[in-house]
Amino acid sequence: MKTLLKCAFAATVGFLLAGCGDDVGKVSLGLFTTKDVIIDAKHDPKIPGVTCHISRIEANLDFADPSDMGISCRQTGPINAADLAKIDLGKHGEVIFTESLSILFKSLKVRRIYDAQNQTLLYLSYSTKETNGSHKHALSTVPLYGSAAWVDPALSAGTKAN
Repeated sequence: MKTLLKCAFAATVGFLLAGCGDDVGKVSLGLFTTKDVIIDAKHDPKIPGVTCHISRIEANLDFADPSDMGISCRQTGPINAADLAKIDLGKHGEVIFTESLSILFKSLKVRRIYDAQNQTLLYLSYSTKETNGSHKHALSTVPLYGSAAWVDPALSAGTKAN
């Protein structure tokens, strides 16, 4: 009985510790390559109801990882007006996540920008180093429609007219 309890405890602790990181998945690109696709989950620090999944290439034997990446952000919890009050509403938004991709200067950044006209959060992931004449980037959006932060345009237009 004690052995069974110890095994159950060890399995539970291992499971809980595995959930602490943001590493969601890792896919090998083939038998004869040292490159893998890494999938991370990142939570917006000021809007906890948004989770972004970022996929990128990890080259284990290179000094720098490739610049290509993908991003998909979704509402995974409540978003309210108090959350929006905490964010930078300017056209440049704010960087919410940075990760180094090389020993020197290349990094992956995720920037949140608020599109007030369409009531949508934009999440732009991009590489800070130019590759083949281009800065690699990807975009994902989280519309606020259906959340507590969404304001009916007809109602807001009516209050502006008064």
